[in-house]
Amino acid sequence: MHAINQEVVSIKVNGEADPMGAYLAYPTNSGQFPAVIIGMEIFGITDHIKEITNNMAALGYVAIALDFYHRTAPGTDLPYNQQGRTKGLELMHQLKRSEVLLDVKSSIDFLRSRPDVTGKIGCLGFSIGGHIAYLAATQLDIKATACFYAGWLTNTDIALSQPEPTITLTAGIAKNDGYIVYFVGDQDSLVTEDQLKTMEAALGSTKTKFEFVVYPDTKHGFFCDQRPETFNMYARDDAWRRVQELFAKELEKH
Repeated sequence: MHAINQEVVSIKVNGEADPMGAYLAYPTNSGQFPAVIIGMEIFGITDHIKEITNNMAALGYVAIALDFYHRTAPGTDLPYNQQGRTKGLELMHQLKRSEVLLDVKSSIDFLRSRPDVTGKIGCLGFSIGGHIAYLAATQLDIKATACFYAGWLTNTDIALSQPEPTITLTAGIAKNDGYIVYFVGDQDSLVTEDQLKTMEAALGSTKTKFEFVVYPDTKHGFFCDQRPETFNMYARDDAWRRVQELFAKELEKH
């Protein structure tokens, strides 16, 4: 494990006057490391998201959590309760596909400008951050994606999945030589069995390198230990092991 540094940074977003805030963690020792972009839940860059970012850095990655609400409510950190969920959903519905892709692309440029980054980029996203991670993998040079319980991929119910459902863009993952692992619980309130079948068919038909990991008796948000009503320690620990294996295989290989 690596000792780490932590910073709050501002990233220039191409074509926009105001920068995007982000939480950055990276190993203190000299050298070059792969980078991992962290996609937040609807609650913003919470202590939970910062902890995940820190844990990735301790494993030997330059890790950065992006504030996708920087245009409407920068610095958002909502509580894990109904009030926080209501506000988070309101902010989430204001996210636009073109803008979040610009955010991720700008963060890739920022990472690759750093002398401690090798150039290989991964993405790790949770819920709406998982949707953004999936979307980004279809459009950008992202070699490994860990996508946790992303909803709305198969419909156009949110702006991120418009004008066509995000799932219809899946072929881009293979074109970018990406590998994606999708994690979900079988009791997820956002992802139905039929939607999973649609996702699997889309990934399989495009010959994308992918895995589905479905945990029994597990709900949406199972990775977050700050949400006791949905947290599942077994699923969290198994998923974290798989995330480490994915990034070690796809980002550290030469």
